[in-house]
Amino acid sequence: MIGYKSINHLNTSLEDREETFKLERNQNNQPSVFLQTCNRMELYYGEGEIPTDVANHLFRVVSGLESAIVGERAVQGQVKDAYISARTHHKLPAEMHKLFEFALQVGKRVRNETEISHGAVSHSLAAIEIIEDEHIDLTDARITIIGVNKLTSDIIKFLQNKGAHLVFLGNRTLDKAHRLADQFGIEVFALDDKREFLKDTDILISATSADTTIINEEDINPNQRMLAIDLAFPRDIAPAIGENPNVTLYNLRDVESKVQKNISIREDEVKKAEKIIEEEIDELYETLERRKAYIK
Repeated sequence: MIGYKSINHLNTSLEDREETFKLERNQNNQPSVFLQTCNRMELYYGEGEIPTDVANHLFRVVSGLESAIVGERAVQGQVKDAYISARTHHKLPAEMHKLFEFALQVGKRVRNETEISHGAVSHSLAAIEIIEDEHIDLTDARITIIGVNKLTSDIIKFLQNKGAHLVFLGNRTLDKAHRLADQFGIEVFALDDKREFLKDTDILISATSADTTIINEEDINPNQRMLAIDLAFPRDIAPAIGENPNVTLYNLRDVESKVQKNISIREDEVKKAEKIIEEEIDELYETLERRKAYIK
């Protein structure tokens, strides 16, 4: 009988998952599939009958229904890589092959037939989605980012992946700015020089931990068209700047509203995904029964 063991972000700590990973990697030599993601580790092992709960669990995992962020896309590739690695290093039983072949089919169907993976569900991705909604050509846009943290790091990475190359990073401490900016090959500037950089800025994104606003009306060119996204709390960009007809200003509340809307859409799509899983489980067992009949 095929079974599975699972530890994930819901039932173990990060330290426990790391320790289990070391044990499984060093001790597991049996024909099996070892799946590792950032939030879970699972071992599928055995041969023969596939219990319904095993198939249902794997199909939910590959569909993103068991992920920390419902519908995330990466898990489909992670399941595929785990299966390919297992069949390369082990002689897997036929039932295990069928289980994972159907799992990958389920994942593909869920992403093609539902909206479960659509829409940004993080602040950084929501900021990128807002920029895309404004139909700004990133390859030609001058982008100014203020603040050094995980959020701005993610945003720079996403922007460059989408073709942006005129990106500038501002911070109170230049050494800290260089530690982030040098990884991406972008220019840095001190906040004292912000007016020089802002006068030609097309997109401004600010996410600092400052106690008060750091961008005020006198800091921007009133005739420059600008999209401004304020991801800070308290706010970095003075609200009055949004009254300028040439400036479109989004604050943290706007961004979080987009995130929550996208999360709600994903939750609504879960039932559609679960219906696909039911259909594929039925098809899996019909396939296995036909195989048994053929062998007899």
